[in-house]
Amino acid sequence: MRFMMSWASVFRLRQYVKANLWITPLFGLLLGIVLAESAINADSSDWPPSGWRYSAATATGVLSSIVGAMIALLGFVVTIGVLVIQQATGTLSPRYMRLWYRDRLQKAVLATFTGTFAFAFSLLRSIESNSVPDLGVTLAGGAVAVSLMLLLVYLNRFTHNLRPVAIADIVGRMGEDVFEHGAMTVRASAPKDGEPPEPGGRMTVVRAAASGAVQALDTAGLSAVAERHDCVFTVPHVIGDYVHRGAVLVEIHGGTSTPDHRHVTGLIALGPERTIEQDPAFALRVLVDIAIRALSPAVNDPTTAVQVLNHIESFLTMVGQSPLPGRYVLAGADGRPRLVLRGRGWEDYLQLAVSEIRDYGATSLQVCRRLRALLDGLLESLPPFQHPAVRAEMELLSASVERAFPDAARRSAARTADSQGVGGRSWPGR
Repeated sequence: MRFMMSWASVFRLRQYVKANLWITPLFGLLLGIVLAESAINADSSDWPPSGWRYSAATATGVLSSIVGAMIALLGFVVTIGVLVIQQATGTLSPRYMRLWYRDRLQKAVLATFTGTFAFAFSLLRSIESNSVPDLGVTLAGGAVAVSLMLLLVYLNRFTHNLRPVAIADIVGRMGEDVFEHGAMTVRASAPKDGEPPEPGGRMTVVRAAASGAVQALDTAGLSAVAERHDCVFTVPHVIGDYVHRGAVLVEIHGGTSTPDHRHVTGLIALGPERTIEQDPAFALRVLVDIAIRALSPAVNDPTTAVQVLNHIESFLTMVGQSPLPGRYVLAGADGRPRLVLRGRGWEDYLQLAVSEIRDYGATSLQVCRRLRALLDGLLESLPPFQHPAVRAEMELLSASVERAFPDAARRSAARTADSQGVGGRSWPGR
């Protein structure tokens, strides 16, 4: 009987592989063993040159040192990982850890270390008094050099990219890429016949078989199933929503036949937490978390919050330049409307971006001034139909400043837009 995995299962498997640090090093370990066997078999009397030949004692010492060094370096990288976890959970956002686990350079470093360890250890067993794998020992030395270079590159990235502003830049760009990709998908799947008919007549529902957050969905697969049964699917949840077991996952309107509910649920991936693959608001959530942690009394670092607001403004500017109706209709291969999705409107993104930072930074002159500059910048760069939500946030900011600064002079200073928080513009009257 042929085993078939659903789209959701494949998605969760990909997420598991991306988020785990042991899978790539395991492949490195196996590759090291295979290359060691190849080096032993390829060793000949004509190569390497006489200057690169080793005695049995020298080869044993060199390979033993390499094995010990690789184990020590693996421990060093693990120690760095522990420091990252402490930094992320203490001063950044625990949700950032889901993105850090996926760092390809880190996995490459671990794989190189484990591969070099396995390569050197496998060569040790072939050393005899009259037989030394000269080629393998030379290659082991080269692998150590490569490992050290990768370690230096990794340390350089570690020291530079662990700063909150660097992480904000990385997360912000990831969110922008996901949003642009989603917008392209919606535009490419726009139906030729316009909006689907108003819901009416026969409707069936598909309920969630398990609880979890909506991580992603296969829009092409859902549209194809709806087209096959001549119906319209409506997903009442936005990506990132938590759905409990038994809740309505998909509404099926019309149709000549009833789709297999297990097949439909297999096209929507549920998991324990949100992912960034189809959820650009998750990136914005991480940025806001970093900013409000910097504003906590234990940290008291409003400058970091101001720097994060720079990247939030960039993200909001890109999002605000796209129409966000909050409801998206996708077509099947026949060009007819087949899938209706809920989406976030401009107000949702804007409120997520500024409301918590405004509340936690209400008493910070820097944060109030930078928020004012952010909202002024959005009014200048966005089309008029996005302005009402921005003006509503400006009124809330003014009310917050009114409550937090009873002194007229400081209240006037807090109302002044400043792109640097303090120092970007002169105060009124100066």
